[in-house]
Amino acid sequence: MPSSLLPRKLWSLWDMKHSNISIFVPHIGCPHRCSFCDQNTISGAESIPHGSDVREICSKALAEVKSPENAEIAFFGGSFTAIPEKYMTELLEAAYEFVGEGKFRGIRVSTRPDCINRQVLGILKRYGVTAIELGAQSMDDEVLAANERGHTAGDVEEASHLIKEYGFELGLQMMIGLYKSTVMSEEMTYGRIAKLHPDTLRIYPVVILKGTRLGELYESGEFVPFSFDEAVELCSVFMERAAHNGIRVIKAGLHASEFVEENMLGGFYHPAFRELCEGRIYLRMFRNILKEYKYAKVSVPARRLSQAMGHKKCNISYFSDKGKELVILPCEGQEESIRIIERR
Repeated sequence: MPSSLLPRKLWSLWDMKHSNISIFVPHIGCPHRCSFCDQNTISGAESIPHGSDVREICSKALAEVKSPENAEIAFFGGSFTAIPEKYMTELLEAAYEFVGEGKFRGIRVSTRPDCINRQVLGILKRYGVTAIELGAQSMDDEVLAANERGHTAGDVEEASHLIKEYGFELGLQMMIGLYKSTVMSEEMTYGRIAKLHPDTLRIYPVVILKGTRLGELYESGEFVPFSFDEAVELCSVFMERAAHNGIRVIKAGLHASEFVEENMLGGFYHPAFRELCEGRIYLRMFRNILKEYKYAKVSVPARRLSQAMGHKKCNISYFSDKGKELVILPCEGQEESIRIIERR
């Protein structure tokens, strides 16, 4: 009889559609320049937006997006709640015109944990903000200090509790492989994040950019990052745990960007980073299937075939290099499990 190895829960959260109308507010408002940060490079933005820009972007998107009720207007790039209040409300007022029936379902903002307080949350509530993402990055105070974050893990916890108290969706952002981090500190960081029960999680393996403090440490040899394979393994493990914890991982790796590719010195950038991680999750399952066998034929949901095969069919090659054979067939229907058809 075929056996089911993959619970439906693992992938179902990742099927939930998440769509943003992204507006970047680079650097402005940030009280610190973190060791890894060059938001102009990361976002590709060269100037700050104003209310008229927000209206133009949202108006165009509203005419093009098929299901605006499933999308949010998202202010990313800097510390949104740290910018001057007058400028923040200018942007929010413009965005709020496009929220409501027949329009977008809300507004999402990204900010620092030490830039959240009750006054700020009251303003965000008034202008239709639905979700707040905090750049936690690490929950190890030594790592936070070494990377000049300017806040503590305690600040992340306090801000997270406040955000949930006010009824916002909570998103947390975790950065893998920062200066001074270890596998143990990464494990601890994920554990403390999971205890906060965020609705969403973004996992960003660090990318070392020119013109940053991290870039200087890397070029001097003082900062030696994890290997790329270690970063993929860690991220894939945390993605799998998050799914089991009921946390939606809405991003893994930086978005594909020619600006990043031109300015990176090292780190863990790949335009298909999430696919690499999802493929690694499948690889761990296949290792168990083939642990005591030389051949296995399995089926996976047709829409998961690419992830199961691995990026450029690397999962197939992995077993071939070890003198084993893995055959993966697509299976139509709603079943989410891996099914073992034959093994010997």
